[in-house]
Amino acid sequence: VNFIKEQAAAKKPFFVYLGYSEMHPPIQCNPAFVGTSPERGGMYSDCIAEMDYRVGQVLDGIKEADVEDNTIVVLSSDNATGGLSGGAGANGGSNGPFRGDFFYTPFEGSMRVPAIVRWPGKFAKGQVTDEMLAAVDWLPTLASLAGASKLVPTDRPIDGKDASDFLLGKSKTTGREDYMFFGTDGELMSVKWRNYKMIRRMTAGPAMEAIDQAYIEPQLPLFFDLSSDPHEDFNLWTTTLTMAWLFDPMIHAIGAYEESVKKYPN
Repeated sequence: VNFIKEQAAAKKPFFVYLGYSEMHPPIQCNPAFVGTSPERGGMYSDCIAEMDYRVGQVLDGIKEADVEDNTIVVLSSDNATGGLSGGAGANGGSNGPFRGDFFYTPFEGSMRVPAIVRWPGKFAKGQVTDEMLAAVDWLPTLASLAGASKLVPTDRPIDGKDASDFLLGKSKTTGREDYMFFGTDGELMSVKWRNYKMIRRMTAGPAMEAIDQAYIEPQLPLFFDLSSDPHEDFNLWTTTLTMAWLFDPMIHAIGAYEESVKKYPN
């Protein structure tokens, strides 16, 4: 907060990345917040209360620095709720209708997280969207919004998509149609294209039970229609057999990635 106020007072632009350790196990918040939410029960709720308070401190600081209308705020998570100590959600939290926990599985619950974006006067209030946006998209998007697109490196492939027009209400889409998910070994696990998912490798069970096991590669890739099956229970191979056409966009995405890796090795 002091840094923001100092930069604002000096009429200097600023970028702040604030990585909260919550809500990550081991669950332990500041002593001032322990036991402050007994009606919800447990340390997890206390930590949520603290995170809420800390975010409020930053927003108040931006307002007090008189740069609220010229500051973009992004609040997001890096992965889903975990499965420590007795299964997913044991420490609190929920992935809602989505399958998977932590970041070891190729399912939606592992990778789909909430994001809130705020820029008073520039971004429309109260808008909710299911448009696809990846964490890697923030680099070109924020650079564009700040008028600094020319500073994005051009000597290497940039995985991110510039979604600035979408946030500003100039486009109905983010420009991202697909997203690839990789395992802890760096190899491809799944490809998501629009509302469809193709899974090439998976874990045997819940993430925290499977972390010490090898990945499983099914005989044929699994296909799911997320628009009607968000929990990814019904493999299209064994239900409707309506997925043959999906090989085209999936293979196109994988092919583009493989060509990129040939030119610019990981």
